[in-house]
Amino acid sequence: MEKLTREDLYSLEAYDEIRPEFRQRIMAHKKNRIVPVGDHVKLHFEDRLLMQYQIQEMLRAEKIFKADEIQEELDTYNPLIPDGSNFKATMMIEYEDVEERQKALARLIGIENRTWVQVEGFDRVYAIADEDLERDNEEKTSSVHFLRFELTPEMVEAVKQGANIGVGIDHDAYHVEIPAIAANFRDALAADLN
Repeated sequence: MEKLTREDLYSLEAYDEIRPEFRQRIMAHKKNRIVPVGDHVKLHFEDRLLMQYQIQEMLRAEKIFKADEIQEELDTYNPLIPDGSNFKATMMIEYEDVEERQKALARLIGIENRTWVQVEGFDRVYAIADEDLERDNEEKTSSVHFLRFELTPEMVEAVKQGANIGVGIDHDAYHVEIPAIAANFRDALAADLN
């Protein structure tokens, strides 16, 4: 997938005009890209359109219009766009109760490294996590992690040919296996491999 450039972005004024329709399009697009893994983890598989939305929203919220500041946002979000041989996801660990969440995050240290995808017929691919910075310490993990799942050329080809994709987590305190994600999710992820 191509990375975003300044030419791909709307000016603040133009974005304000199209924002309602653009947001509607993004919400529909996201439905096929958020995969629940058990009751407390969701993988938000990122792509170019979602990163464009993130950048546009940041520019709007912060009223950013200077070229160097726009480039800073592009440099921040472009690494989350899949490169054609991988899936990239934001992992969200979700517990509504604050006290329960704190206890869970203490138990789930290292969960990001035990999260996997599996192309049908191949071995599991474990996430390369948090390449930008460490998100856990000796006491707890973060509720948000950025993951990259790097596929072999054979796996990429299999997905393009329709192979199922499984996801899961095999952490001592959180174990979930989904042998095949639903077709709408699978097809959305297959599009990331172009």
